Amino acid sequence: MPPSPRSSLATSFNAIAALYAAVRPGYPPELFAMVEEFAGRPLDGADVLDVGAGTGIATRLLAERGARVVAVEPGAGMAAELRSALPRIPLVRGDGEALPFADGVADVVTYAQSWHWTDPARSVPEVVRVLRPGGALALWWNVQDTDVPWLARQEARLAERCPAYRPPGFPATAAGLLAPFGLDTRSGTVRWSRTITVEDRLRTLGSHSYLAVMSAAEADAVLSAERVELLARFPDGVLVEPFVVDVTVALRGSAAVRG
Repeated sequence: MPPSPRSSLATSFNAIAALYAAVRPGYPPELFAMVEEFAGRPLDGADVLDVGAGTGIATRLLAERGARVVAVEPGAGMAAELRSALPRIPLVRGDGEALPFADGVADVVTYAQSWHWTDPARSVPEVVRVLRPGGALALWWNVQDTDVPWLARQEARLAERCPAYRPPGFPATAAGLLAPFGLDTRSGTVRWSRTITVEDRLRTLGSHSYLAVMSAAEADAVLSAERVELLARFPDGVLVEPFVVDVTVALRGSAAVRG
């Protein structure tokens, strides 16, 4: 049986793991403060499973916040980048639909940019199982701020040119998908930005799955067209990349439903 389109997109990152590690944005401190506020506990000293950890962008920041983090990553290429960058962080090969952990081992389970690759019917009961009572599931996505006109226009072009294009993030339905599982859910947003070059913006685009699954010639054509558009808008070759981080935190009560 051929892989599903979602599976093919998810596994496409392994071939571009080094690029992903080099160019993908991090997260602002305000994000982690919001997670702590919604979870009702500090990350410092918490046992955290960072699921779909990728190359370890969020894993590192969680550890710097004082969390005892275990990274969970199914992909060989992404896991290799994480192990190279964070050799002291425990790394487990696994995915969110069958977490390889005993019941009640975690205070917090995090998904940074990755929960949309799971089936909630499988991943949410697994989170409930591994969380301690009162523990928290934290989901977040760095989403391009398409209230900014040039970014809105770029997303429209990418949607037209890339057959596998996926809109950024997964925030609009996250709380609704969690509702059947008896979890107390809170959501919020954090705005931030970073200043990068046009070339790094193009490399960041190239690290997205909808471009990674295209042939090299097709992807190069898309990125070449975007280079022309961006340099017309930013002739000095530097731009401000604005983000909205969409955050959803769900608490596991003692009577939470497992599925």
